[in-house]
Amino acid sequence: MSCGFDLGHYRELLQAARAGGYRFAFFDRDPQAGDLLLRHDVDLSLDAAVRLAELEHEEDAAATYFLMTESVFYNLASTEGERAFERLRELGHRVGLHAVWPRRELDGRFEPVVAWHNPDPEYMSRAIDGAQNVMAPPFFRPESYRSDSNQSWRHGCPHEELASGRFEWLQLLTHPEIWAFPGATMRQTMEAMLDADRESRLEQLAEDRIDLR
Repeated sequence: MSCGFDLGHYRELLQAARAGGYRFAFFDRDPQAGDLLLRHDVDLSLDAAVRLAELEHEEDAAATYFLMTESVFYNLASTEGERAFERLRELGHRVGLHAVWPRRELDGRFEPVVAWHNPDPEYMSRAIDGAQNVMAPPFFRPESYRSDSNQSWRHGCPHEELASGRFEWLQLLTHPEIWAFPGATMRQTMEAMLDADRESRLEQLAEDRIDLR
């Protein structure tokens, strides 16, 4: 097992969780022994989110996708954004708000659950009126949390611990663009994402009747 940041190894993580006896849970109740809370902060790419969601559906896994209303990389009000919402829910996943402090305007598109984008320590774990904060109790404790931020596991790839059932329960944070685009480093992965975005933009220009001859 390579532990690379790619869709093949992400599938292996899900299979390891199955082998370890975990069940996929959401942020609508307190974590219980055996829960795996799959959390995806969608910082950069709706396409990557949908690709990961489709893989999870193939593996009978369910996750919560946190989408931004203030992203400079995608627009939830666009056709692409509306399709992403529809597809994620169609696949059995839930959608929370990936909010930018201090704004947390939840509307009917979102579950009442919030993950702050690039949070600072002073507010990261504060309680939120009318919504759950995924980094506040009961959903966060260091020994029950793993993150792939900047394409690096701070405590090592968790597949062995999942397969052996070593976690009582786990909140697993991943960022879809890290897994959906190739690259051995964060820089390489982001360049691959930008290359793919260029092709997508060309298609959008053609659809907008821009003469590209």
